[in-house]
Amino acid sequence: MSNAAPAHDVPVLEMRNISKTFGSTRALTNVSLTVYPGEVHALMGENGAGKSTLMKVLSGAYTADPGGSILVSGRAAVAGDPVKAKANGIAVIYQELSLAPNLTVAQNMFLGAEPSRLGLVDRGDIKKRAEPILKRLGINFAPNQLVATLSLGERQMVEIARALTTDARIIVMDEPTTSLTSRETEKLFDVIAGLKAHGIAIIYISHRMEEIYALADRVSVLRDSAYVGTLERGELSAERLVSMMVGRDISSFYKKEHRAATSDRKVVLSVKNIGDGRRVHGCSFDACAGEVLGIAGLVGSGRTELARLIYGADHKTSGSVALDDRELTLKGPSDALDAGLAYLTEDRKGLGLFLDMSINENINIGVISKDARSGGLLDFTKAKSRAESAVTSLSIRTKSTSINVGALSGGNQQKVLLARLLETKPRAIILDEPTRGVDVGAKSEIYRIIDELAQSGIAIVVISSDLPEVIGIADRVLVMREGRIAGEIVGSPEQPIAQEAIMALSTGPANRDA
Repeated sequence: MSNAAPAHDVPVLEMRNISKTFGSTRALTNVSLTVYPGEVHALMGENGAGKSTLMKVLSGAYTADPGGSILVSGRAAVAGDPVKAKANGIAVIYQELSLAPNLTVAQNMFLGAEPSRLGLVDRGDIKKRAEPILKRLGINFAPNQLVATLSLGERQMVEIARALTTDARIIVMDEPTTSLTSRETEKLFDVIAGLKAHGIAIIYISHRMEEIYALADRVSVLRDSAYVGTLERGELSAERLVSMMVGRDISSFYKKEHRAATSDRKVVLSVKNIGDGRRVHGCSFDACAGEVLGIAGLVGSGRTELARLIYGADHKTSGSVALDDRELTLKGPSDALDAGLAYLTEDRKGLGLFLDMSINENINIGVISKDARSGGLLDFTKAKSRAESAVTSLSIRTKSTSINVGALSGGNQQKVLLARLLETKPRAIILDEPTRGVDVGAKSEIYRIIDELAQSGIAIVVISSDLPEVIGIADRVLVMREGRIAGEIVGSPEQPIAQEAIMALSTGPANRDA
């Protein structure tokens, strides 16, 4: 592992021996980071490893403990001052964008630093200054367009444009693709390449391995609030990165101890010719007890739409759904849950969890009627015991079940949502992007949970955009294209499922008879 770069390069950023404590909690321990002009430097680690804290020290939001130093282009930077950090050319684009939707693109770009004339904001000058920056980024929307009318990907570009108005030399991007489509992600990658060509350094934080492989010139890893090491591009591999991040080998990462479906296995979930006449057309498949069935396909192929039809969240115009040989009549998701069919949404924050409610309340909300005593009173002791048991069995990291779910990491939030579903004792579960936005350690734990559920005899359907994930955990994979099932790929120890086979079905002509 190396933290070096070509000798002729002078670092644009050096963070030396940065430590940060909050009371008795050590968030950073002597962490150092060196970044060079025109490079994409990925920063990786599990949630809680210290990545965000380190970047908040860089941006001036936090003041580091005495003893460390920050140098920008060889000069000592004033720490703990966001205004000085911006003046030093440091810009941070957070996962939660900080734009004013009721203002124009140009107004957002210069918000807080508006050019004025005679004490009045000069809107014409703002627009004039914004135009060349937007052109440089290859942006095709107008500077006077309201931000509220833009897509998430376009808003991301406005954040980058805002950074360029301050002549940023270092741009931090924190999970920038979480809410982007594949096309918007490609556009972002093109913009990053352009920024690199102009000598701007990008510190890129992401849990998505494929993005790191595509973008990073070097990768630095934090674990347990300390610096572990830096890998050059040529040294990158999943094995090395996972080992550095979680301190264990990848060989146990995708562990499958359940048996794949065979002709003598019981069909639990049977979907026949289901469709909505618009986005899903004539899809059929069976999921057996104790197997993990993967559903892959490009964004927009109809995977989530298919799941929502099966679960009764959307109205189907054709087909049927049966569970344990009994056809279901679903008026909505509650009917599906009552029947033994559970669905974990891909949007855990927007559609799954109640972020301002406790872990206890979130886990119990689907089975609260079980806790009713005579007279209609609830048995809160029973509910608390249920939540504590779920926290233990799913390894949810929390000090108390009374803590609000919104305070948990993404991986622990996902496990709380899964715990709620498991309390309904389902016979089949559909998991839609179960590891989206969670760190590699939490992914490993979620894979363990999926494997244990399959071993218990539950039929599991996993929808995932992460091909290594779906290959690693699934016994067989259905591939969707244009709202139809284009084909099925069955793996075996002798011949594992190949990514190339999935992509061929994803992009090739759909099998209209499948």
